Amino acid sequence: MRTLKYLWAAPATAFGLALAGLGVSAGGRISRHAGVFEAEGRLLAWGLTHLTFVPGGVSAITFGHAVLARDARTLETARAHERVHVRQYERWGPLFIPVYLAASMWATIHGRHPYFDNRFEREAREMAD
Repeated sequence: MRTLKYLWAAPATAFGLALAGLGVSAGGRISRHAGVFEAEGRLLAWGLTHLTFVPGGVSAITFGHAVLARDARTLETARAHERVHVRQYERWGPLFIPVYLAASMWATIHGRHPYFDNRFEREAREMAD
């Protein structure tokens, strides 16, 4: 069953690992923690700050079984939250990104914040506490 979850999330994981590879090539670090690849570094920090739709950026982002973060400390502090997203990818597989974006649009249409009121982010905050 675990293998199926890895395969179902594999397209997103491959994308995350490609981004992690770019980050590592610029002096970052990648490791594996409890079956999840974790990457951090200066280039990833810049991308997470400047290339997201959240003003000021995000601390970390998950793609399948790959978590990208600004630095090692963030990997530790955001681990529980990002693991919820890993489980969401295991449930939704390649559909996760489209349904995540749809949840953001739904929140926006209803006058709510596209990130903080996204149902997937709310679930991650609730389950990580």
